[in-house]
Amino acid sequence: MSRLRIVHLVLWLVPACRQAAGPASSGGSGGAIPALGHVFVVVEENTDYADVIGTGAMPYLDSLVGAYGLATQYYADTHPSIGNYFMMTVGDVITNDDSYAQTVSSDNIVRHLVAAGKTWKAYAEDLPSAGDVTLDLDNGSYASRHNPLVYLTDVHDDAAQAQHVVPFTQFASDLSSSTLPNYSFIVPNLCNDAHDCSLGTADAWLKGNIDPLVRSTQFQQDGLLLILFDESGGDNTHGGGRVVWVVVSAKVKRGYQSTTLYQHASTLRLTGKVLGLTSFPNQAATAPGMDEFFTP
Repeated sequence: MSRLRIVHLVLWLVPACRQAAGPASSGGSGGAIPALGHVFVVVEENTDYADVIGTGAMPYLDSLVGAYGLATQYYADTHPSIGNYFMMTVGDVITNDDSYAQTVSSDNIVRHLVAAGKTWKAYAEDLPSAGDVTLDLDNGSYASRHNPLVYLTDVHDDAAQAQHVVPFTQFASDLSSSTLPNYSFIVPNLCNDAHDCSLGTADAWLKGNIDPLVRSTQFQQDGLLLILFDESGGDNTHGGGRVVWVVVSAKVKRGYQSTTLYQHASTLRLTGKVLGLTSFPNQAATAPGMDEFFTP
């Protein structure tokens, strides 16, 4: 082969090799998902995207959207609530029965967190007592169907792990003492999550209870907060309808709005990945990554 033909071959191969070796990105362009020490998930209830964004109904949440990241094409997986909560933590719908009263032995986020040596808590407003993993409990304020971790055999059948299910009153003290766990699943009560009360009530609760976290030095250094709705109010698109999904972190592109289609399995994948997990439960293992929200 002549020297000239060899040069031409090399020039053709180099860009092809670079393309093959480039960074993988499912769900838009952006940076790699950062490794962080704390992730927080707050779930609101039963509201269409169009009733929140741009309406002025939730001014505090709007302020977070303007400063951080919004998924404009995020869809719940099913109706009613419980299957969406399981998708966020188990990676499967499991059931569409809101009165479900069985334990769930499927792979799940708690199993992966414990295996990786990570800490976790479920902070549930109006939970009767710490360690209460009663199934199908609705006392008019707290509803177990909104607290999916209590159904997991890893929690329900393990007395030590069950103690990580605590009343939300512990959240402020853990924040002030810098003892928040790596993973926090935050469950407002049936009024403050907009299930039984107005969006304005839910927004005021976020500002009063979650804004201190966002403003804290520890969060700004290594925290990621997700505020999302479990399902839409009257939309079945992609199973559960279009809902609001907001990401807050110092590592997020400012004012970024994604047009990529995501669902709850991507949220589950993201919550594990930012904490350094390398394997993910069920559908989260193949769900689109959310790298596009982060700075390169």
